[in-house]
Amino acid sequence: MTAESMFDIPTVLTADEILDKAFKKASKVEISGRTRTETVRETNIAKIKSASDVIVSTMGKYVKAFPSIERESLFYYELIDLAVGTDKLKHSLGAMDWCRGNVAKVAKSATRTMASTKLISEIDSARRGAYGRMSSLVKQVSKELDVLSDARNAMRKFPVINPEQPTIVVAGAPNVGKSQLVARISTAKPRVAVYPFTTQEISVGIFEKKYIKYQVIDTPGLLDRELDDRNPIELRAIVALRHLADIILFMFDPTETCGYPMSQQERILETIKREFSPVPVVEIENKADMSKSQSGRVKISAETGAGVQKLVDSLVEKLKDQQPL
Repeated sequence: MTAESMFDIPTVLTADEILDKAFKKASKVEISGRTRTETVRETNIAKIKSASDVIVSTMGKYVKAFPSIERESLFYYELIDLAVGTDKLKHSLGAMDWCRGNVAKVAKSATRTMASTKLISEIDSARRGAYGRMSSLVKQVSKELDVLSDARNAMRKFPVINPEQPTIVVAGAPNVGKSQLVARISTAKPRVAVYPFTTQEISVGIFEKKYIKYQVIDTPGLLDRELDDRNPIELRAIVALRHLADIILFMFDPTETCGYPMSQQERILETIKREFSPVPVVEIENKADMSKSQSGRVKISAETGAGVQKLVDSLVEKLKDQQPL
């Protein structure tokens, strides 16, 4: 695991790239024997072994680098399922095992044939046949390699989560200012812009108070609709709320400049309270520098910082109250 990514997975090559790599390395192999036949035999055996080793080790590296899905936390399991599909990923990893096992068998059979013949033409024929069968096997898993490449690119964006740290998950409709608040109070650097669904991934920031570290999680915006109707971006927020939140910080935009009327925002809040009970929900209103709201909710401005430190202090106290004595 690197500091930037939960899953450190190497670049997944295409079928053609793997074959090019394997046969290019094999083409450089030269072995000297006592006779011409021995030289041809030993060189071709070494070429087959070299090409096979590249294919087998490359695919083995992929199998080893991807996580064992069943051993992951429910948070990461559901993120993987949303991003790739857990069954699809398992199938593709199984295809790598199948391919490398069969490539090794082809290499073993070809070298056995080469070792038992004295005809140079038969040695060359065995090598060409082995190359052809290896190529066919690798190309058969071309689509599975594409799946692994897409999975790798998606999973490298997953946040690094520490389950031991108290966690605040910030939720609300799109464009209400969640990312701006998370960036102000923590180390996170989420993208901030003035249009909906700027946040498409889950990002995590850390802040520290009296030697205790707290996680703050920025989530994609939620819309006023049932769980089954939500898109993959919204579902990432749902996964974070379901598995990570010690406190849900629900942010309103009473100015409605986010594009969603307060009535819709209120319905989103009610859905969250219903779906994620008994996680405590703290309700706040952003854009206090622009709003004249008379509600009793805590009011802040993520833009100017007004009220933010007081909010953080109150969240820390609530989290301390939740900790077992």
